[in-house]
Amino acid sequence: QVQLVESGGGSVEAGGSLTLSCVVSGAYAVGWFRQAPDKGREGVAALYTSGGTYYADSVKERFTISRDSSTDTVFLQMNSLKPEDTAMYYCAARRQVLQSTWLLHPSAYSEWGPGTQVTVS
Repeated sequence: QVQLVESGGGSVEAGGSLTLSCVVSGAYAVGWFRQAPDKGREGVAALYTSGGTYYADSVKERFTISRDSSTDTVFLQMNSLKPEDTAMYYCAARRQVLQSTWLLHPSAYSEWGPGTQVTVS
């Protein structure tokens, strides 16, 4: 029911910016997650399609999640990137209602994008 298409990954030098996008339809909540080699998948940012955004402490004030309802696109604007941000980034969507405490929990999402690599040097 929920379809996702990601784009925007790439390489950028430390301090630079990069914006990821994810085309999502039929979602109640959308989240961005990342996973570095040999590390667990962690929630980065999430939003309710009806409003409300949430961020991991590690990216607050640097990353911004937003949604363009006209194109069903969710963005993750990443500024002041650090080498520690290097990871595979995934867009995920949930169709059913979800409490905010679960928004950054990977297990709460059933639909995932293919992942896009972000490398910060």
